[in-house]
Amino acid sequence: MPPEVAGPSFATVDGVRLEIAWFGAAGDRAPIVLLHEGLGCVGLWKDFPGRLAEATGRRVLAYSRRGYGRSDTLAGPREPDFMHREALDVLPPLLATLGIARPILVGHSDGGSIALIHAGAGFPLSGVAVMAPHVFVEPFSIAEIRKARTAWETTDLRARLARWHDDPDAAFLGWNDIWLDPRFEAWNIEDCLPGIAVPLLALQGRDDEYGTLEQIHRIARGCPQTQPVVVDDCRHSPHRDQPEVVLAALKAFSAAL
Repeated sequence: MPPEVAGPSFATVDGVRLEIAWFGAAGDRAPIVLLHEGLGCVGLWKDFPGRLAEATGRRVLAYSRRGYGRSDTLAGPREPDFMHREALDVLPPLLATLGIARPILVGHSDGGSIALIHAGAGFPLSGVAVMAPHVFVEPFSIAEIRKARTAWETTDLRARLARWHDDPDAAFLGWNDIWLDPRFEAWNIEDCLPGIAVPLLALQGRDDEYGTLEQIHRIARGCPQTQPVVVDDCRHSPHRDQPEVVLAALKAFSAAL
């Protein structure tokens, strides 16, 4: 049987309406909360949340951060601490509003960084899994983000993003502008890692075009209970490039908690 799926709906945090979607049936075990990447949203997870709910037997929540998907648009430009603000100021009241206690956070890219910041601050969690997270800024990453800006200016990228985001300009520029801001070059969250007290799974594609394997190596050094996994034949989106590998790893990780 496919997992039970509720249609997209909304939750309000500090007056901001955020798009949410539940996948799978409610149960006694801690739910999984998905945190999307810099251009993601509920819809762009595609079939992954449903497959994850089915594989783990846990209910899965996906939500679109402000400026993404069907959520309210941004009030202004992002600042270099935008991931800290999401992890510390938005995610806790969202979880409280939805009655979610001690979830498993599963984050991709920027979403993985948000998960690490949240966990490092000591919020109650059952576990954390991150895919292609960032803990420091690499010139390698910035070069690829500049290529994305060129694609935005010269291709149909805006039209493609408009299928998923009510405000594609806020979605793209809110991410791209701050990553290319000179102030962001010093961004680093390695000081959050020693505060993570729950099991941690860190997956990264061997061919990740947005970061080197040094990202998960530093996570493992800063957080000794980390299970690092390098995924072969995989770029920046392990759940898209190698979904079976990722689902198997998340199933085993969640079962062991």
